Amino acid sequence: MAGVSSVSRSQRRGPLMAKSKLQKPLRKQARKPEAEPPATGPPAVNMRGLKCPLPALKTRKLLSKMAAGEVLVIECTDPLTTIDIPNLVRETGDKIEDSAKSGRVLTFRIRKS
Repeated sequence: MAGVSSVSRSQRRGPLMAKSKLQKPLRKQARKPEAEPPATGPPAVNMRGLKCPLPALKTRKLLSKMAAGEVLVIECTDPLTTIDIPNLVRETGDKIEDSAKSGRVLTFRIRKS
């Protein structure tokens, strides 16, 4: 059998290559202490980038799964949500506690009735 060798791959590379691959030191990255997020209430549901009617439909679905008194915070970028979300809340009987605009992001805080 010409060309077939019984030498293993690590032996062909030599002992230095085989050892260097196995004995790489593990580098530990320094972890920065994570700051705790401020307790501002429920986390916001990200609906950024969704176009009408998706933010309203998803909000309706989330509200239907909630118990009375719970709060839902949604963040949207579609300008039509300024019309759709108040109409949805009026239909469902829930209440908008707060709405705000920061740049392109519209935030609604809705309390389930």
